[in-house]
Amino acid sequence: MAAPLTLLLIVAVTVRAALFNSSLADLIAERVEVVSPLNAWKRVVEGLALLDLGISPYSGDVFHETPLIIYLFHFVVDYAEITFMVTDGITAVALYMAVKDYNKQVFRRQKYALEADRYPMDCLELIRSPKEMYYIPLKVAMFYLLNPFTILSCVAKSTCGLNNAVIALFVLSTIKGSALLSAIFLAVATYQSIYPVTLFAPALLYLAQRQFIPVNLRRSSFWLFILQLAFMYLGSLFVIVCLSFFLLGSWDFLPSVYGFILSVPDLTPNIGLFWYFFAEMFEHFRLFFLFVFQINVFFYTIPLSIKLKDHPVFLIFMQLAVISIFKSYPTVGDIALYLAFLPVWSHLHRFLRNIFLVSCVLLACSALFPVLWHLWIYAGSANSNFYYAITLLFNVAQILLVSDYFYAYLRREHHLTHGLYLKRADGSEATLVLK
Repeated sequence: MAAPLTLLLIVAVTVRAALFNSSLADLIAERVEVVSPLNAWKRVVEGLALLDLGISPYSGDVFHETPLIIYLFHFVVDYAEITFMVTDGITAVALYMAVKDYNKQVFRRQKYALEADRYPMDCLELIRSPKEMYYIPLKVAMFYLLNPFTILSCVAKSTCGLNNAVIALFVLSTIKGSALLSAIFLAVATYQSIYPVTLFAPALLYLAQRQFIPVNLRRSSFWLFILQLAFMYLGSLFVIVCLSFFLLGSWDFLPSVYGFILSVPDLTPNIGLFWYFFAEMFEHFRLFFLFVFQINVFFYTIPLSIKLKDHPVFLIFMQLAVISIFKSYPTVGDIALYLAFLPVWSHLHRFLRNIFLVSCVLLACSALFPVLWHLWIYAGSANSNFYYAITLLFNVAQILLVSDYFYAYLRREHHLTHGLYLKRADGSEATLVLK
């Protein structure tokens, strides 16, 4: 499998290098679907210029990345293209290794369940074969590296790629069972954009199960493990924040980075839900609706964690999707990360209900983004309502996609427990309804 992965990496690097050296690079770097006020490369360059002049990069309203990012690029700014290509490669390899290890665990559990006769006889067709699972890690790497969203994000030199790499390393560390590395990478991801804090729940559930600690709030061993993981996570986050203070010499980055993410002062159009709504919002209602919009990312963690407590890896996928849909400044790079996990759930296709329709909507919206932007900004024959309408449809399609996979996953698990062909008490065929 090493040879196909190496070939895939070579193809991915070649495509990116060709685009970096083309006239399209500058055009892509300006697209509002690809970059945001948080991760645009031109803002990083301006922050570096201020830093070189001895001025705090956070003194104005231009730079909103974290101090570690600006100090990283302070040393590698001349090799930015290589840095972003290597970052994408690291993300793909980390996802490849994580999914490969996860598939081994799934097959092992499935084998034990078959030996113990835990599956009804009529659902044996739902059992996954080693041949079926063999190429899934490579497909995941391919879905990430060759996804147009990932390629555009890399060519635009969006720092979203760095965030994806950290989250991929967090997923790998978690699936490998390393609580310390998982906590460190999750702390770095949280430091970068706040929202990954919701990934603490699936990491906790997975690592507890990996160490054979019962997920039960009445058990003292579970609470002790929560405290241990929380200590490693919060300790790592504290060290990173303090390191940022020592590098910068002030706390200016806190309101400029995290205050900016939460208060959404820059209403530059993007593929998210915030910009148009708050552009039309009366100022005295702003704080209330900010709370309502921001709570979406965090609120769904509780019910999803309860429902999927026995399936933490699928919970990670769900949380990544929720973050990319409901965060304040999303880009296509955020979407590319959770889309890379779709091959892992290829066995759910028989239970998906709207996959063709949703796929067509996502493709149509992706094609219409630049068209409607041109009609609004350059031709003047449309207005912001047109662009927001396609943005809204794009996000609705994402919600339908994630909901469909959620339904399919729960339905398959139900069939594995109760059988594939359900019957009512009177012997007639039953219909399974997700509530």
